[in-house]
Amino acid sequence: MLIKTLTVGHLMTNCYIVTDENTLECAVIDPGAESGRILNYVEDNKLKVRYIFLTHGHYDHTTAVEELATETGAKIYIHKKDFTKDDPDAPYKFYSTAEVSHYGEDDILMLGSLEFRILETPGHSEGSVTLMCEDALFTGDTLFKDSCGRTDLGGGSMQILMKSLKRLYFLEGDYEVYPGHADPTTLSRERRFNEYMRYAVEMG
Repeated sequence: MLIKTLTVGHLMTNCYIVTDENTLECAVIDPGAESGRILNYVEDNKLKVRYIFLTHGHYDHTTAVEELATETGAKIYIHKKDFTKDDPDAPYKFYSTAEVSHYGEDDILMLGSLEFRILETPGHSEGSVTLMCEDALFTGDTLFKDSCGRTDLGGGSMQILMKSLKRLYFLEGDYEVYPGHADPTTLSRERRFNEYMRYAVEMG
């Protein structure tokens, strides 16, 4: 598995391109902006984009989705609670007239030999998910290094986010954590030093 990080847009969103090195099939996670940069990387490395995976529906994670899907034919996946096809002005949801598929708890999608498992981790938004693949967690805006996502936007809930952080804390083993913004980290480090995660566990 090869993971390429492109930091895109004015909110410095992490877009991840995850590739099965045997088949050169890839998934693009959270293409928030700068579709040209993403497509250039794909074309330069002769990759085939099979999926566009969205951790949630906020615009800084989704702005380049439709252009990327049009250019590559990739299937778009998002949790149904963060999607709308009826209201282009709906705040904090991904709107698209394109064909969009939905995933949820324990769904598994295969990319070559790579298995992506979906964990529902709401709180930052109603439909936030974490993508688990091998030893990597793509946490969107649920878990950051030393922090967690804001909950003051539509559909956000600190109480629910605490439950999601607690769930991630108790995953077995260790994982590389690839968040929606800022630096990567590890789950073992966040268990030790992330005050939000520790509070989530202590509050029961």
